[in-house]
Amino acid sequence: MTADWLALLDYGTFEVAEDGRRIPIRGYVVRSGEHVVLVDTGFPHAYYEDAEEAGRLDGLDAFGHLVSIGPQNRPQEQLALLGLASGDVTKLVLTHGDIDHVGGMHHFPDATLVMSSAERRAGPPRYYGDLRPLEWPTNTHSRDVDGDEEIAPGLTLLATPGHSPGHLSLLVELAETGTVILACDAISREHEVATGVNGGSSDDEAARRSANRLVELADERRALLVYGHDPEQSRTLRRAPETYR
Repeated sequence: MTADWLALLDYGTFEVAEDGRRIPIRGYVVRSGEHVVLVDTGFPHAYYEDAEEAGRLDGLDAFGHLVSIGPQNRPQEQLALLGLASGDVTKLVLTHGDIDHVGGMHHFPDATLVMSSAERRAGPPRYYGDLRPLEWPTNTHSRDVDGDEEIAPGLTLLATPGHSPGHLSLLVELAETGTVILACDAISREHEVATGVNGGSSDDEAARRSANRLVELADERRALLVYGHDPEQSRTLRRAPETYR
């Protein structure tokens, strides 16, 4: 079985203070029959209104700043590029709890929330330093997963711990494109494959094992391996409203 299509969403661009890299903040949508699966939700909505003020209040300035972001980058507007509304989302997958991935999670109360049990057990979402202003949604259906699991035809969650305790990557099977592996932050950029270093990982050895697993799986399946925040690769990828089919 294959999914119908995959789309990459543009949630803005972040400049890393340490080295000046400008990295994409991204989400994904997978359409598979009756399922519309949104993967990750970007920053909290305050950033899409005034990123400078939100970053100052939250302490983001210590890590960098958002250089390209506006209302058009919110998940709702990105979905609209694909002819979808928030209410069309049937499942919301959170790959892990970093704030640039879960900031808009409370805006999809009708979707079934899917995340790993290990990530939920690790505590609330991670902002910056010790700041923890968000809690996981409670007013929605939820489904915690352990290990790998197919959640829709052609869409399988892959357990890739290391960057965070319960990080998830995704494998998407498409009729024309073939296999696409969304590494997310299990491999943020291609440089990590060569160095074996995952930036900000909670467990370096687990992160290396997960990255190696994805690279080997991509080789085995001849898959397109999409890194989570790689600026060079990002320039070669289609973005919504374009899709992979």
